[in-house]
Amino acid sequence: MEPVLIRADDAEVLSASGVTLFADVEATGGHLTSHRSVFHPGKEGAPPHLHKEAAELFFVLSGSLRVLTGEDVITLAQGDFLVVPPNTPHAFEAAGDTEAEVLFVLTHAKPRFGYYRLLEGVYRGETDPAELGKTSDLYDNHYVESAAWQAR
Repeated sequence: MEPVLIRADDAEVLSASGVTLFADVEATGGHLTSHRSVFHPGKEGAPPHLHKEAAELFFVLSGSLRVLTGEDVITLAQGDFLVVPPNTPHAFEAAGDTEAEVLFVLTHAKPRFGYYRLLEGVYRGETDPAELGKTSDLYDNHYVESAAWQAR
């Protein structure tokens, strides 16, 4: 495997969802997938879900992020780092009144860029949100209920 370099100008940007795609598992020899997301205040970033196989790393580049981890809701600030292990329910959204910009890395992940492109269609109103639920096993993204997240 060769080093993977994605120049900022070459990264695929999904403007409606605020996701910038860096490298998926095919490019990293199956090691990881990575993207950056921008979350706007007052809009949910991701509803409660878990990954059966992947661990998910969060690194807050700017702003602050409210995160569900298991049954706890915590707030991450700029520079904070979090790893959510497999089978741990999690959700996230911007906290406060500014945007949150977050770098994500998933290890032991299935290819994910197809999921983000599908999500982009949902944000644009071109794809039925129910389509996301049909891809749970394909993208290892399993939606769950969370009383802690609902109570936030």
